[in-house]
Amino acid sequence: MTGALAPVKPLTALDRCDRCGAQAYIRATLPVGGELLFCAHHGRQHIAALREKGADILDESARLSKPSMNAPDGER
Repeated sequence: MTGALAPVKPLTALDRCDRCGAQAYIRATLPVGGELLFCAHHGRQHIAALREKGADILDESARLSKPSMNAPDGER
């Protein structure tokens, strides 16, 4: 490894919250290795403490407020 950060792959519908099993929108990569996945609700509960511990946070929860590109016309 050269010290460069590996590209972060986006979260998908298969990624599930470690607390409740809902779709994950937040990934916390811990400084000691490993990662935690959270839905938006649980991510908001834990994100401040994880940042204090030095976790790298990927927050894709903004996707929840954007219209779906797959929704039929009139439902966006």
